[in-house]
Order: sequence, then structure tokens, then C-alpha cells
Amino acid sequence: MTTVRFGSLARAFGPVETPVNVPAVRVCASRRFLTVARWLLVAVCCVAALSAMTTARAERIKDIAHVDGVRTNQLVGYGLVVGLDGTGDQTSQAPFTVQSLKNMLAQLGIVVPPDVNPQLKNVAAVALHASLPAFAKPGQTIDVTVSSIGNAKSLRGGALLVAPLKGLDGQVYAIAQGNLIVSGFGGEGRDGSRVTVNVPSAGRIPNGATVERGVPTQFGGGDAITLNLNVADFTTATRLSERINATLGAGTAVALDATSVRVVAPRDPGQRIAYVSTLENLEIEPGEAAARVIVNSRTGTVVIGNHVRVMQAAVAHGSISVTIQEDALVSQPAPFARTGQTVVVPDSSVEVEQERGNAFLFQQGVTLDEIVRAVNQVGAAPGDLVAILEALREAGALRAELIVI
Repeated sequence: MTTVRFGSLARAFGPVETPVNVPAVRVCASRRFLTVARWLLVAVCCVAALSAMTTARAERIKDIAHVDGVRTNQLVGYGLVVGLDGTGDQTSQAPFTVQSLKNMLAQLGIVVPPDVNPQLKNVAAVALHASLPAFAKPGQTIDVTVSSIGNAKSLRGGALLVAPLKGLDGQVYAIAQGNLIVSGFGGEGRDGSRVTVNVPSAGRIPNGATVERGVPTQFGGGDAITLNLNVADFTTATRLSERINATLGAGTAVALDATSVRVVAPRDPGQRIAYVSTLENLEIEPGEAAARVIVNSRTGTVVIGNHVRVMQAAVAHGSISVTIQEDALVSQPAPFARTGQTVVVPDSSVEVEQERGNAFLFQQGVTLDEIVRAVNQVGAAPGDLVAILEALREAGALRAELIVI
């Protein structure tokens, strides 16, 4: 922690003296201005230093935690998209599209004879999903994502007919309808060639659903609220409770575990809103993450955390390449021979090459920068780096958690 001493800063600018033998009314105005300027500069330097100490790595509580019970809810629905330019479902392979259309027409007073099977090309059955944010009220609008569940080639240019969006409890929370925005498109030739850009079988309707029912929350109940960290960490939970107690008084907050911090809050809804606003704008320094090495086995991406350490170990890494070459030789009898026939004889050539493995030494407690520099010096690829890290872990020299995703 940096300590700022006002006296030392003042001495750095030199003493401020006033002539004793000169009356106060005759003190030079420029001398007075210089005195004030010096102290203003001292104050600015102190404020800047204190600000740098408090906000160097500080983060708002709003960015690292959320209030328990304040969450989004998932909605799902089923509907029909109409108005497609011949890119809808093929009714012979998606009979539920025709069934849905008949049911909709029946609700509108139009009865389709049972023996009639419409051959539709401009209608597609779709699945709908949306997220209902916390505190959403009836009349507000939310975005809706529309995805084809049949064999429609494209939803471009279509419009979604009115469709309910339900929660997992089976209740209708929103009604969706509107024109789709589809970023993908495709084209097909008569010879079967086809070009597709992005995904034309899915689209989005901005503000396409109107909220019909809100989800009750427990935000306004009880005499306390709970802050849940986005990433569980005992150090961060401790610092969060200490920061709140230092600002709002001792005993206001208590850490329940590595994720949750319980904070005493007023019961009045208006006061509670302002109270939470004050809490989420407080800044703390989160605890640093544990030492981890993340390896993506599919892409070869390797991410090494800042606190990864390696104990003393010597590493030699090389690779063996095997090359097999197949040639075909033609064997045929001599000219004018009475016997024999022409045959193809395979000729195989196998070579084994082992690259010279460069050995390098890891001293005890080396840092991330030294690990990367040592591996780069031998020209190791990401796959080689993964092999080295796994070997170090098996040897007990890697002081980190190795996670393969």
C-alpha cells in the first residue's frame, strides 16, 4: 500500500515564508498566489495518489455480483411463419405444418374438409424462444428468436402469426407476432448446386412479443437481500462484506459462503431501490483467480493463468515422424517370351526420422513469462506445449490445475 505524507510533499515544494519585517498589507500579490498555487498542487497530487490506490484494480459490485432472485426467465412457443417465397415446409415430410394450419383456420371459422391435404410451400412451422427479464411488466416488449423445426429452406421474407410464449409452468407470459429479420440467404441452381450464407432457417423479431404477465419476485420481501458473486471466491466474498460494512456500518453484511453475502436492507420498496443502487456502485478489488491451465483439445488453444508456477524440472521434447511412400513397379516378361505375364509389383519405402529434442531447465518457482519464453525457444507447437504441461503435472512439478475442455 502506498503512503502519502502531506509534510514531505509540502517540503518538496520548499518552505513558504512571509517576511517578518514587512507589514501584512505590503505582502506581494504574486507571493500570495504562489503560496496558494503550491498548496493547491499538493492537494491535487494527494487526491490523485489516493484515487490511484483505490481504483487501480477495483471493480463495481454491479459487475461481479447480482441480487438473489433478480433473474431472467426462459419462454418457449410454437407458431407458423407465412408469406415465404416457395421456401416453406414440404407438407409430405412435415405433416404437422398442415395440421397446425388446419387448427388455426378452424379457430378463425374456416373448416377444411378432412380429405383435403393442402400442398403448402409458403408456410413453415417454427419454434419460438425468448428471455423474460426481471421486473418485466405487462405491455412491455421483448425480442423473439424464430427457428424452423421442419424442412423449410429459408424463413427470409416471412411473417410470424400470433403465437403464445409459455414458461416452464405452462402459463402464457407473452404473445409474439411480427416480421422476421433473417441475416442468412441462399441460392440453388437447376443442376443441384447450392450456395448458402449464414443460416437462413432462423431469424429474429426485435420487440416481437408483448408481455402479458409478470413474474413475481422476492426482491421486496424480508429485511435483507443476498448478493451472489458471478464467480465463487472466498476472498472476494470477504472483501465484499468488509467493503459494505466499512461504508454502511458494522454488521450490515455477512458472508454466508464463497458465493453469497447477506446484506441488511430496508423494507420500504422505495428505500430498498436506492439502497441497492448504493451497494452496486461500491468498488472492491476481487480476489485473484486460482492457478489454472486451460487447454482446448479441439483447437489447440492453451491459456495459462498468472499464478501458474513450475517447480524445478528438466524437460526434453522431440518428435518422431514416420514417412511411408508407396510406389508401383511394372514387371513384364522379356520380348517374344512364350510364358509370363505383366504384373504390378508394389514398392514400399518406410523412413523414420526423430528430431533432436532440445532440453531446457525450469528453475523452482518460475513464472508464466519464463515458461512461455522457454517453450518458444525450442519452437514447440500448441500440441507440444500441452504434452509438456501434462508431463510436468504427472511429475508433480506443475503447481496449477490442468483443465481440458
